[in-house]
Amino acid sequence: PATEAGLHFKVPFIQEVRRFDKRLLIWDGAPNQIPTAGREFIWVDTTARWRIVDPLKFLKSVATESGAQSRLGDIIDSMVRDHVAANPLGELVRSSAWEPPKGEALEEVAEEVLAELKKEIRLGREGISQAILSAVQKVTPEYGIEVIDVRIKRLNYVESVREKVYVRMISERKRIAARFRSEGEGRSAEILGNMEKELREIRSGAYRKVQEIRGKGDATATRVYGGAYGRDPEFYAFSRTLESLKESQNKNSVLVLTTDSDYYRYLKEANPSRLKTRR
Repeated sequence: PATEAGLHFKVPFIQEVRRFDKRLLIWDGAPNQIPTAGREFIWVDTTARWRIVDPLKFLKSVATESGAQSRLGDIIDSMVRDHVAANPLGELVRSSAWEPPKGEALEEVAEEVLAELKKEIRLGREGISQAILSAVQKVTPEYGIEVIDVRIKRLNYVESVREKVYVRMISERKRIAARFRSEGEGRSAEILGNMEKELREIRSGAYRKVQEIRGKGDATATRVYGGAYGRDPEFYAFSRTLESLKESQNKNSVLVLTTDSDYYRYLKEANPSRLKTRR
C-alpha cells in the first residue's frame, strides 16, 4: 500500500483510497473528578495536540480519527488520573514557589496559608504536564500517533470542597478583621491615654504658671501697699477700709454699722453733723 503523499495509482474495485490528515489535530477531553495526594477532590480539564505519523499503523489500529480520539481519551485520562493522584494540590496549581512582589503591599493572609504558598515546588504544573506527555508518548506510537503536547486547561474544586473552601475563606477574613479591630482598639486606647497624660501635664503646667503669676502679683501688691503705708499710714488705712467696704456690698445689701467700727469712724470724721451716736 502507498503510505506517502504523492501521485499513486489504484486498481479499481480492488484497492481503496483512505486519506488521513497530516496537520496537527486537537484532542479535548471531558473534565474528570480526581482526588489529589492530599485527598482534595478536584475537576481536571485536559487538552492535547497530536498528529498521524504512520498511516498504516493508524489504519490497522484505530481506523478513523474518531477512533483515535476515543483511544487517546482512554490513554490520556488514565495518565492524568495517575499523576494527579500522586501529587499534592500545590504542585498542580503552581509551577514554582511563590515569592512576594517587590515594592507592593501584600494582603493580610494567615500564616499557614503563607507557609503553603512558600512551600518548595518539586515538579509544579509544568513538570506534571511534561511527565504526563512523556507517559502518553510511550504508548501512542503503536497506533501510528504522535502526541505533541498535553496540557491541563483548568482545575476546580468539586462543589462540596468548594463550599468548605468558601467557609474557610470567610472564617479567615473574619479572624483577620477581628485582629485588626483589636489592634485598632488597643491603639485607640494608647492614643487616648497619651492625650490624657498630655492634658494633665498641660493643666499642671498652667496651674503652676498661674500660681507663679499670682504670687508675683501678690508680692508686688504687698510691696506697693507697704510703700503706701510707709508714706501715709492713715491714708493707707482709709483706702483699705473703703476697698473692703466696696467688696462687701451689692445692690441688695443693707449696711449696719456700730459706733466703734472703722467705717463709722471715717464717715463721722467726713460729716460729723449728720451722724448722732445712740447710747
